[in-house]
Amino acid sequence: MQSHLPRPLPIWDDEIELLAQALPAHLSQALHERTDPGELLEIVLDLGREPEARVPGREVVLATQPVSEADLEYVASRVGQFGEDNRAGIERTLHRVSAIRNRRGRIVGLTCRVGRAVTGTAEIFRDIVESGQSVLLLGRPGIGKTTMLRESARLLADEQRKRVVIVDTSNEIGGDGDIPHPGIGRARRMQVRTPLLQHAVMIEAVENHMPEVIVIDEIGTELEASAARTIAERGVQLIATAHGQTLENLLVNPTLNDLLGGIQSVTLSDEEARRRGTQKTVLERRSPPTFDVLIEIQDRERVAIHQPLAEVVDAALRGPLPTPRIRMRTREGRIISNAEDDSLVVHAHGANGNGPGGAGNGSGGGKVTLLPARKPRTVFPYGVSRTYLEQSIRELDLPVRVLGNLDGADLVLTLKNYYRRRPDILRQAESGGVPVHILKSNSVAQVKEALGRLYVGERPDPGVQRALDEALDAIKRVKTTLQPEEIAPQNAYVRRLQHQLVSEHELVGRSTGKEPQRRLRILPAADVD
Repeated sequence: MQSHLPRPLPIWDDEIELLAQALPAHLSQALHERTDPGELLEIVLDLGREPEARVPGREVVLATQPVSEADLEYVASRVGQFGEDNRAGIERTLHRVSAIRNRRGRIVGLTCRVGRAVTGTAEIFRDIVESGQSVLLLGRPGIGKTTMLRESARLLADEQRKRVVIVDTSNEIGGDGDIPHPGIGRARRMQVRTPLLQHAVMIEAVENHMPEVIVIDEIGTELEASAARTIAERGVQLIATAHGQTLENLLVNPTLNDLLGGIQSVTLSDEEARRRGTQKTVLERRSPPTFDVLIEIQDRERVAIHQPLAEVVDAALRGPLPTPRIRMRTREGRIISNAEDDSLVVHAHGANGNGPGGAGNGSGGGKVTLLPARKPRTVFPYGVSRTYLEQSIRELDLPVRVLGNLDGADLVLTLKNYYRRRPDILRQAESGGVPVHILKSNSVAQVKEALGRLYVGERPDPGVQRALDEALDAIKRVKTTLQPEEIAPQNAYVRRLQHQLVSEHELVGRSTGKEPQRRLRILPAADVD
C-alpha cells in the first residue's frame, strides 16, 4: 500500500529564518514553501517585477504580484542601516542586503544575499595559511572567497592562537552589528565607516592593536594596495582578497600590480641583452611582492597556487606564466595536489585531522601535510608511450603492471600538454583520488626519472648513496674554506637529491655543464649574485 504521508519539511536554521522574517509575510511564506534553505543563494526584489529566490542553476518565483514600494520599504526597515556602499545586514548574521537606488536616492531594488559560515572551506590551503606566509585570494564573484577568508581568520585565531584583526569594510566577514558573528572565532573585527577609509583603518589596526595577522576583504584601490605593503613591511601576516580572478588580471591592472611588486620598463645594455637573449627594453619587477603566495579559487573544490610569488611574477614577465600547483578536494574529502615534483599527492584527513597517514596538530582541527602517495603497483599511461613505460619498468626491475584503462590503476602517467587540456579521463582520475604524475616529454629518460622518484627507498641504490656522500663531503669543505666545489657528474634524478642536500645545509647549488657531464657546483651563500 502506497504511503501518502507528507514529506518532512526542510529545517530552517536560525540565521536563514531571520532573513525570511525580514520579508513581507506573503513572500516569507512563499520562501518557506518553495525553497530549500540549504540551497538558497539570494533573494532579488526589483520594483515592478516578480520577486525571485535564486538557488543553484535556477530562479524560483515567489509571487506573481510585482514588488511594490511598500515591499521594499518593509525590508529596508527591518535590516541594518545602509552605508555609503549601499550595503546593509541583519545583526549577528552574515547576510548582505544591497540596495539599488534611483537618481533621487529612493530604493528601487534589493539583493538579499545569504551568508553562511562554513567550516572546513580553508582546509584545501590550510598548511599555507598556518605557515605564516601572506596569502592573496583571487576568484570570480560568488565563488566563496569571503567564506574562505572568514574560515582562515578563525583557524588562525582559534587553533593557532594568534592575534588576528579583521578589517571589515562591509561587515561581510564578521556580520552586521557591533557584536561579530561567531564564525570568526576569537578574531577581533574593526568596522570601516566608509569604503574610502579602508586603507586608513588598515594602518590603524597595525599601529593600535598589535596584530600578528590582518585579514582584509577586497583590496581594490591604490591606497589600499599601499597600505597592504606597509603592513607587510612591518612583519604582519596578511590574508586578503583583491579585485580580479587570476594572476594575469593583476599583472595588467596598473592600480593593483603593486601587490605583485609593481612592474617597470628597464633598458638593458647591449651586453646584458645578449646575455639574457632578450630585447633591450624589458619589463621587470620593481620591488618584492606584498604577498608570498597567490591562490586562484577556480571553484569551491579546486584552487591554483602560485608560490613563491616573486619567482612566479619574474618568470611571467620574461615569458609564459608558469604552470601553478593545483589542489583539489575529492568527493571523499581527500585533498590531492600536484606537488613540486609535478606528481599528484594524496592528503588524508580524519574527522580530527588524524586521517590515514596524517598528523594532527594537537588542536583538534588537524594540519594539512603533504604526504607521499603509496607506491603504485598498477600504472595507466595516458599520452605516454606504453613501450617506454614497460622498458623503464624492466630496466629498473620494479613490481609494476601496466594497464590499458583507468580501472584498477594506482597511478596515471600523462604529459603536460594533455593535463592542461583536462580531458574527461584525467578529471575522472582526480575526482576518484587516483594520483596523476605529469611528465614534461614522452621519452624513456622522463619515464625512468618519474618512476625513480616514486620508488625512492624501494631498493637502496649504492651509486646514489655514494653520490650523496660525495656531496656531503663537498658541503663540509665549502663551509670550511668558503670556496666553491664541483663534484662528479650525475643524472638529473641524483642531482636533484644533491640539490636538496645542499639547501638543507644553507648553501647554494648550481648545475653546470651539458649532459652526460652535467654536474653540481656548490657555493657559499655569500657568493650568490
